[in-house]
Amino acid sequence: MLEALIFICFLLSLTFIFLKSKPRYPFIGDYLTIHANRHRLTEWTSENIRTSPTLTFLVRRPFGQARVITGNPDVVQHILKTKFSTYQKGFFRTNLFDLLGDGIFNVDGDEWKFQRQLSSHEFSTHSLRHFVEHVVDTELNERLVPILTAAAANDTVLDLQDILQRFAFDNICKIAFGYDPAYLTPSLPHAKFAVAFDDAVRISSERFRINTPVLWKIKRFLNIGSEKRLKEAVTEVRQFAMKILSEKKQELTDKSSIQSVDLLSRFISSGHSDEKFVTDIVISFILAGRDTTSTALTWFFWLLFKNPAVESEIVKEIKDKSDSLIFDEVKEMVYTHASLCESMRLYPPVPVDTKTAIADDVLPDGTLVKKGMMVSYHPYAMGRTEKLWGGDCMEFRPERWLKKEERTGNMRFVARDPYTYPVFQAGPRICLGKDMAFLQMKRVVAGVLRQFKVVPFKDDGGEPVFLVALTSKMKGGFPGEGGSGVKVAWCVVVRIGRVGGGELDK
Repeated sequence: MLEALIFICFLLSLTFIFLKSKPRYPFIGDYLTIHANRHRLTEWTSENIRTSPTLTFLVRRPFGQARVITGNPDVVQHILKTKFSTYQKGFFRTNLFDLLGDGIFNVDGDEWKFQRQLSSHEFSTHSLRHFVEHVVDTELNERLVPILTAAAANDTVLDLQDILQRFAFDNICKIAFGYDPAYLTPSLPHAKFAVAFDDAVRISSERFRINTPVLWKIKRFLNIGSEKRLKEAVTEVRQFAMKILSEKKQELTDKSSIQSVDLLSRFISSGHSDEKFVTDIVISFILAGRDTTSTALTWFFWLLFKNPAVESEIVKEIKDKSDSLIFDEVKEMVYTHASLCESMRLYPPVPVDTKTAIADDVLPDGTLVKKGMMVSYHPYAMGRTEKLWGGDCMEFRPERWLKKEERTGNMRFVARDPYTYPVFQAGPRICLGKDMAFLQMKRVVAGVLRQFKVVPFKDDGGEPVFLVALTSKMKGGFPGEGGSGVKVAWCVVVRIGRVGGGELDK
């Protein structure tokens, strides 16, 4: 009986997106329409945004609940900047509290301001230079490149998405916590934490598809199904975070003066040593540092394989730099920077974000928003909208970000406004780690493409599946799914030698 009740609640509590050409019914809202498109919701949402005159449409969910979904830059600016204080975390905080707690990505107001202020020190020019020259270069030269070298020499297949996640995980732990988990080593160790973290993120994300919170709350109360696994996964994640915290506290105690300048040391030294609060911060930064850059790079290397002319231009740019790139040279990789921006336009690491209105409002396009309504902006759809990017919006063309200087003839990067390109959010909550992310990605691109060519293990001409959760992923690894339920590695790296003499020396 209970299982039947839960199943009925599930059917009635899915998120429904309104397709204007389809009927809407009382009580069940847009259920029939969304059910027909359940296997392509991201693309279907994008189609609705693109075909709306205002780039905004309305979701009608069961029991009369409503939600606004937009790809309109004016609306994005309105909710992220103009009326910043009106649009807060809301149900986002509730759904993610078990995992993120009171971490920076799950709070508003004074709590958010305090965490952002302390975190901002981590992204100064001095810190960024240290990050590139010590943390990233060490991880690249001592771990990533040797693993790729061995794979190329032995004709071994690798899952590049997994490799890049390990790389980013080690980096964020080193720079933010002064802790080296050594996750990217030749044995590619199985880590209970990594599995638990993936499960916790996935199950927490699934809560967003259930718009009657009582459903997952019942499962959590009864400790059954996905909520039971979430509890187990979060416990594992928090144990890992507590280990980092415990070691950092001991390190600070053992020192006669505070020499550590990492983020975690700053939080502890600020007097906020409450274990739960600090572990919340640790988990939030792992989420931000591990999944976003690794996802961006995974899709980037796939796009380069599909667009060899772009790859050739990037290799030429790398050839013009020294073998061991210095900080300023990384910053000067203009074409690579444009290519990364173009890749994230098509495959944003965070494809959709949602706010909750705490007061009645009217959006710039005339949409009425009632207190308690959710408003989502959709970077994935925006990057594929002709009204915003032109008729070639589906093409991977880094040149759209570049302008030739008349005096020097050099190419200059030209950024788009952050409300048309909200890949790093915008307004007061714009991503603190934006510059750090670009520096890390460009250093990886240079380190890899200087010596290797990334080639999919099998290429059927199709596009890998774009999975959407808190962050996006490439389903099954790079690029595709394995068979028989076995995780199959999909990326082979082929050694092509150093760049020299204007050509690639095989």
